[in-house]
Amino acid sequence: MPALAPSRSGPVPQAQPSPAVSPARFAFLLIEDFTHLAFSCAIEPLRIANLVAGRDLYRWSLLSRGGTEARSSNGLLTRVDRGLGPLERDERLFVIAGLRAEQRITADILAFLRRERAHGRLAGAICSGPLLLAEAGLLDGEEVALHWAWHDLMRERFPAVRVVPSVFVAGPRILTAAGGTAAADLMLHLIGRDHGEDLATEVADQMLHNAVREGSAQQRVSLRARHGIRNPLLLQAVRLFETKIEDPPRPREVAAALGVSTRHLERLFRRHLGTSPRRYAMELRLQRARNLILQSEQPLSEIAMASGFTSTSHFARAFRAQFGLSPREQRARLT
Repeated sequence: MPALAPSRSGPVPQAQPSPAVSPARFAFLLIEDFTHLAFSCAIEPLRIANLVAGRDLYRWSLLSRGGTEARSSNGLLTRVDRGLGPLERDERLFVIAGLRAEQRITADILAFLRRERAHGRLAGAICSGPLLLAEAGLLDGEEVALHWAWHDLMRERFPAVRVVPSVFVAGPRILTAAGGTAAADLMLHLIGRDHGEDLATEVADQMLHNAVREGSAQQRVSLRARHGIRNPLLLQAVRLFETKIEDPPRPREVAAALGVSTRHLERLFRRHLGTSPRRYAMELRLQRARNLILQSEQPLSEIAMASGFTSTSHFARAFRAQFGLSPREQRARLT
């Protein structure tokens, strides 16, 4: 097991240990360009649980495709314990991915995931890790949490997967967390489930994590909080635009659905968001397109259609006007 730094958070309260049981063992598969924040938030609660309990409640090992190291999205190299060989019978596998997850999917990784699932050793995935499980065919019909930036891609590629906006999902068969600090929330949930809420609370205190979230908590700050919007009509209008990106409604259709005039809808958007309904809807569509370009290898024509554009030339012009480069140039920057 790779060495981890000792706690520097001062005197450690000793929780009443649960009855002696063998430590739970996790194996973390680090996909190249994995998110270091999500990785740390997954492992540190386990380390601190051991520290607070005064004995090993959890053990873990690190895996990568090459079996020697994995590079995170911040450029740091992490040494790992082994490659894609079979796990031990009592190990449970978590997949942690990050940027360009779809481009990191390989036949040997998919075979590994399917084999470990068949042997009952797959626990779940964190950040964009669920994309790999979906590609392996392991998430059909499952409720899944993954980082909001990958929601469009997951829904586009894997419509049988039930994407939810929650920070984590502790399902009966698969555990998923949206990345970042949501990984800590999931692990604190597991610690509480395994060893009681008192221990989970002490671990959270050691982490200075005083806002532990339930799985149902939303990933993103609400539109109401982000913009200080309290007008219910405007909130409904925004939701209509957000849920119909592939087939964007016209402002007059949204106004009719809300029972107001188009002029009144225009005034609401100008007053609270500083833009027009048409422009707001266009920016939503272009942001989805950019996410799909950055995260997938889908043809640009398909991305245009998925973002509500029936003309690729119109899509290219709008994209350049918004981001200062064409869709093709945006994709070329990734290679």
